[in-house]
Amino acid sequence: MLVILIEGQLLAPATVRHSCPMASQSGEPRWKQGKLGCGRPVPAKSAAADLQQYECTMGFRIAEVTE
Repeated sequence: MLVILIEGQLLAPATVRHSCPMASQSGEPRWKQGKLGCGRPVPAKSAAADLQQYECTMGFRIAEVTE
């Protein structure tokens, strides 16, 4: 599941990106085969950071959460 990280909160992408021109028709980020098509990878700040983050063109941080 993809989530948007904003000020310590996790939000569903569709609640924020519904009007983004870079999002899919359903308002989801363009996520395909483990890569974000509408953003860039953000380097991890520590070796312990195991959560890959991406920054979309609108400035949000997006991460994939699995459980």
